[in-house]
Amino acid sequence: MEGIRLHKVIAQAGVASRRKAEELIAAGRVRVNGHTVTALGTMVDPQADAIVVNGQPLRTQVTRHYLLLHKPKGYVSTCEDDQGRPTVLDLIKRPPSRLFPVGRLDVNSEGVLLLTNDGVLANRLLHPRYQVPRVYVVKVQGAVSNQALTQLRQGMVLDDGKTLPVGVEMMRRVETNCTLRMTLYEGRYRQIHRMLEH
Repeated sequence: MEGIRLHKVIAQAGVASRRKAEELIAAGRVRVNGHTVTALGTMVDPQADAIVVNGQPLRTQVTRHYLLLHKPKGYVSTCEDDQGRPTVLDLIKRPPSRLFPVGRLDVNSEGVLLLTNDGVLANRLLHPRYQVPRVYVVKVQGAVSNQALTQLRQGMVLDDGKTLPVGVEMMRRVETNCTLRMTLYEGRYRQIHRMLEH
């Protein structure tokens, strides 16, 4: 059956994250067309199927919201943090709906971050097959050799596999540090840090 995975539809409607939506499905708290669904791979048509979560009909026609946020250092780019650190959602006093960050900047990084409830757009921006560039200005302690720049540009093997090639431009170089402009086409966990440490 063609369609969209049920947990994605629930998440896009702003009811819960994808992981929480999977938990709701597994717990038997979701009904589709009058039948309780517990299979996580269930495909649905949100325009044609009647979906009920916790006894409430799912509103699939949700107003889409897009917020551009400058994330300062000290905040994590997630909706919840199990370590109790402040999140980017803490920076928004009255969110218009359940929002989630598109991509991540680690706790010590700052920069522009998109927050939205539009799961389709988020997927188009994040999935490597769409090749959407992510541009970072990176301050590096120490000198970066021309050989290292070539290695970055060609991609390198990290513990989770080979990276895609990276656009790298030297913006500034002095004896003790340099500034690079790096363009990535994938968003792995702490990818820039790990590539530069390598």
